[in-house]
Amino acid sequence: MNNHRKDCWSEEQSATLIEAWGERHLELNRGNLRQKHWQEVADAVNARHGAIKKTRRTDVQCKNRIDTLKKKYKVEKAKILASSGTFISKWPFYSRLDMLIGPNGSNKKNHHHHHQQLALPAPPLPPPPPPQSQLMSPSSNSPPLALPYHRRTPPTTSLPHATVVPVAPRSVREKRPAPSPVPIGIDDSFFRRNYSAVAAAAAASSDSESSRSSEESRRKDEEVDGVKELAQAIVKFGEIYEKVEGVKQRQMIELEKQRMEFMKNLEFQRMQLFMDWQVQLEKIKRSKRSAASDVYG
Repeated sequence: MNNHRKDCWSEEQSATLIEAWGERHLELNRGNLRQKHWQEVADAVNARHGAIKKTRRTDVQCKNRIDTLKKKYKVEKAKILASSGTFISKWPFYSRLDMLIGPNGSNKKNHHHHHQQLALPAPPLPPPPPPQSQLMSPSSNSPPLALPYHRRTPPTTSLPHATVVPVAPRSVREKRPAPSPVPIGIDDSFFRRNYSAVAAAAAASSDSESSRSSEESRRKDEEVDGVKELAQAIVKFGEIYEKVEGVKQRQMIELEKQRMEFMKNLEFQRMQLFMDWQVQLEKIKRSKRSAASDVYG
C-alpha cells in the first residue's frame, strides 16, 4: 500500500515531469534519454515538489511515469482517429504530448495553421482576373463573352463555396514559394531555441568537462605534492635516525673503552695486592725462621 501511494503522481508533478522530460527530449532531437538525463529530470521534479521526503522521485519512477503517460496518449490518439476528429480529448496532457511525440510534432500544427492563413485571403484573388479578361475582351469582337463574366462575378455568395475547391490547389502551388517566410520564421525560431538549448548544453558540458579536468589536474598536483612532502619527511627522518645511531654507536664505543680501562686498572690493582701479600708472607716466614734459629742456636 505504501508503494502505491509513493508512485501516485499529482497533476502538478506530472506537468513538471513532462516539461523537464520534453526539454531533454527535444535537445536530443526526439531521441531516448539516458540514465543521467533521467536523473536530471528527477532532480527537476524534486526541486519543485520534493520538499517532503515522501514526495521525492527517483529516475526510475520518472521513466515509468513517462511510459504510463505515453500509453495514455496513445489511447487518446486512437479515440480521436477512430472518431475522425470529432472526439476532443479532455486529458490535460494530450496537447503537450502530441507536440512532443505526435506523428508530425509541432510542425504539423504550424503547417495546418499556416494553411488556414493562406486559405483565408484566397477569396479576393478571383476578382482581379475579370478586369484583365475584360481588358483583353474589348479587342476581340465577342461581346457575349463579357456577359457570363458579369453574371458569374456578382454572386459573391458562390465564391466562398467555389474558392474552397480551387484554393486547395492554389495553396498547394503557392505553398512552395509563397509560404516560405512564415514557416521559415517559425522553424527558424524553433530551431534557434533548440540550437540555443543544445549550445547551452554543450557549453555546460564543456564547462563541466573543463572543471572536471581542472579538478583532476589539481587533485593530481596535490597528490604529487603530498608524495613529495612524504618523501622529504622520510629523508629527514632517515637523516635524524642516522645521526642518532651514530651518536649511539660513539657512546657505546666510549663506554666500552671506559669499561676496558676500568677492568685493566682493576686487574692491575689485584695483581699488586697479590704481590704485596706474597712479599709480606715471605717476610713473616723469614722472621719465624730467624726466631727459631735463635732459639735452637
